[in-house]
Amino acid sequence: MRVIIGNVGAIYRRELMGYFVSPFAYLVASIFWLLSGLFLVLILQGTIEQSQIWDMQAAQMAQMGLQAPPVDAAYEFLKSFLGGMGYLSLFILPILSMGLYAEERKRGTLELLATSPITNWAVAVGKLLGVVTFFTAMVMPLLGCSAIVFASVNPPIPPIVPILGHAGLILLAASVLSVGMFISSLTESTILAAILTFALIIFLSVIEIIGNWLAQQFGTQWQLVGEAVGNLSLLKHYYNLVTGVFDSSSIVIFASYIIFGIFLTAASIELVRFGRS
Repeated sequence: MRVIIGNVGAIYRRELMGYFVSPFAYLVASIFWLLSGLFLVLILQGTIEQSQIWDMQAAQMAQMGLQAPPVDAAYEFLKSFLGGMGYLSLFILPILSMGLYAEERKRGTLELLATSPITNWAVAVGKLLGVVTFFTAMVMPLLGCSAIVFASVNPPIPPIVPILGHAGLILLAASVLSVGMFISSLTESTILAAILTFALIIFLSVIEIIGNWLAQQFGTQWQLVGEAVGNLSLLKHYYNLVTGVFDSSSIVIFASYIIFGIFLTAASIELVRFGRS
């Protein structure tokens, strides 16, 4: 076990160093931070204006003897901001995962990895940990900005809510990156890997619509099938965490995607080792 952990650590450090010395990685991070900051300002401004409308509506209803439904502007801002970040990440993550194995194939080092004493599982886990750590470093400034916004909110929002939402964003990223790593192991074209990953992730994100359509079109007999299909949606489980709801089934779904992606990647590299032998 100590040898396996040491091998995973060696691959992890190699991948992580590769990101932090890569100008392309800094370019991706800069675009991510620029768009995230733009989203933050626009959504915050929109939420402030909307909260003023909510206050006016509540005052008008109070004059008529009615009570307006309570609206928490801080929660609405957090849901809108992290919802936008989820969609933005679906475009950024395939770019981060496209070179995980495709670059190894292009440089001719994939065969060396496949035939090395390090197990394919250790290589896949080390690579995934490296890219997830880099994405987490990209997300941390967003959590800091959210903390600054919520510092002036009255009544205060529990700190666990934004932390859980940002943790959901990292879990979503880990799931996407794991699937993208498998696709990257199939081709030496980084562009093709990014396109296929993006297409697959979009499908997995909107699969809830397909599940609902199955339940509506074929009646109660297909309701369980539709619900099962809909539960595969990544965005559905992401929104559960964004709204501050800790749903263990969402954690299980994200963990399943991560493990399944690692398993498929290890199996793909094992085929390369088998072909080499």
